[in-house]
Amino acid sequence: MQPEQQGPDSVQRALAVGWCIELLQAFFLVADDIMDSSLTRRGQPCWYKKEGIGLDAVNDSFLLESSIYRLLKKYCRGQPYYLHLLELFLQTSYQTELGQALDLITAPPTQVDLARFTEQRYKAIVKYKTAFYSFYLPVAAAMYMAGIESEEEHANAKAILLEMGEFFQIQDDFLDCFGDPSLTGKIGTDIQDNKCSWLVVECLHRASPEQRQLLEENYGQKELEKVARVKELYEALGLRAVYQEYEDSSFQHLQQLIEAHTHCLPKEIFLDLAHIIYKRQK
Repeated sequence: MQPEQQGPDSVQRALAVGWCIELLQAFFLVADDIMDSSLTRRGQPCWYKKEGIGLDAVNDSFLLESSIYRLLKKYCRGQPYYLHLLELFLQTSYQTELGQALDLITAPPTQVDLARFTEQRYKAIVKYKTAFYSFYLPVAAAMYMAGIESEEEHANAKAILLEMGEFFQIQDDFLDCFGDPSLTGKIGTDIQDNKCSWLVVECLHRASPEQRQLLEENYGQKELEKVARVKELYEALGLRAVYQEYEDSSFQHLQQLIEAHTHCLPKEIFLDLAHIIYKRQK
């Protein structure tokens, strides 16, 4: 059934589930900003940085999460997909928390260990920390609400969307370092925070022993001059061009995945998502 053919109650339920997805992201981001000691989010000070908030933001993040289940109960209880949605949100929260844990133990702020920054570790962090909640969750929720419960169709959607989530996170890592804060809405801190980002993994693939030593001495440090040295190393290794090549090849791969996995799913939805994130600047 087309959106314009939906009744007001159906539309209201869809909007409520959309808000639940936004609330889940807000819950993750409020907590993540505290853990990363971030300064800004979407052009504003992080919530815990607001005057009078501080670490009360931890409990605020819990309240954001709890409100999801109150909204789902209010608007979707009694619907045939209610249990599917509950399980989906709970599973997605668990997966994202696993990804966050892996991110934190890979890059403790007081210990720089470049040997931990492997491609395999990076892909695992991205899959669990970003791809499930950012891409699979909203599409899977819509599929359940539309009556699509088949495990095969959800597996097909997941094959596309987890790849899309990896693509998105690599873009995010690039923009954290090279993006314009006036467009991205935040000041990147991946270098200072000792993050296992795509850029540092690619840097390690290409660095000479001397360049690796330079990275060892400057990565994960708060001093602006050390951050600048890391960025200069990224520039010297041509990581901007490496990223452009990756973005183009990844987009082509996404199109192939969409073609292969959307025999029974609406191809346009996945193509629209891919076009929204391709070449984004924020």
